Amino acid sequence: MGNEEGREELSGEFTASTGRTGTAVKEGILKSLKGINEIEAQMVSLVRNTVSDTLKATGAVADETVKVTKEVLGGTFKAAEEVGNGLLLSAKSVAKGIVMGVSDVGGDVLDVARQVARGTIREGAAIGADIGQVARKTLDGVIEAARETGSNVEELTKVTVNGAVDAAGSIGNNAVKTVKEVLTNAVEGVKEIAGAALPKAKDKE
Repeated sequence: MGNEEGREELSGEFTASTGRTGTAVKEGILKSLKGINEIEAQMVSLVRNTVSDTLKATGAVADETVKVTKEVLGGTFKAAEEVGNGLLLSAKSVAKGIVMGVSDVGGDVLDVARQVARGTIREGAAIGADIGQVARKTLDGVIEAARETGSNVEELTKVTVNGAVDAAGSIGNNAVKTVKEVLTNAVEGVKEIAGAALPKAKDKE
């Protein structure tokens, strides 16, 4: 009986300890997630303002959008590479920020979404990133931007997917397969975009 009582006491102590530990972990995770959300919002704001201010200053939105997009993507991926993490967060935030910045100045958001998708895949591949996940985060960012700016979600999704698949094609068949699979899962179940967004499957390899 003594041993059983001892086990019960230990069990009670363990449960209490687990409760405290679990609460501490939960609070720590919530703080971290809050911090991540704040960082993401800051990144989106930085990119959005930089893009819109630069395009306003040039006075030639259509002509300068490609150049500005390339420079912003290049700077973002170099920063992510030097820090050593945060690449996926960066891909989402920069995609969202660029589309919103171009929208702010009345630029062609469809064209820039395609450019962003191509650019993130190429930049990601250049530094050895998981391009499937880069493509997914880029799409997430574009969709968020579309919703927040009142743009056409279906059309922006379609050009983003096609841009990502096109860029993957310059890397290799495995890259195309990976990107298609990830983006299929990303838009699956979203009725208004799934049918239109995904490239029609060709003969299986």
